Amino acid sequence: MFDTTRAFASFAVPDAARARAFYADTLGLDVRPVEGMEEEGLLSIDLGEGRSILVYPKPDHAPAVFTVLNLVVDDAEAAVDELARRGVQTLRYDEFDQDAKGIARGTPTVAWFADPFGNVCSVIQEA
Repeated sequence: MFDTTRAFASFAVPDAARARAFYADTLGLDVRPVEGMEEEGLLSIDLGEGRSILVYPKPDHAPAVFTVLNLVVDDAEAAVDELARRGVQTLRYDEFDQDAKGIARGTPTVAWFADPFGNVCSVIQEA
């Protein structure tokens, strides 16, 4: 019924230019305008192997109340340290036992942070 080889995820931001700066410059991801949709502000975060996430501007954006992007890392602590160096702070949740750096250690080991618009992202170290 579905062509899952062409499925993709998306999330909204209120400001495409600021989103591009955060995801490309701060996080170091491959972010490009969607060809033919530059004026509309659509962005694509390239995840490699033909996978991407669509980021679209929404003037009345409200941040998601869940994690919109999980970035798998080999070393969560090193990733959190690098995020902190780049000015990104981890989020705290009462439901999780997080260490001083905001890392919930376990299976998986994870730390959450927000983009400039309040959308929640994470670095996640799989077991």
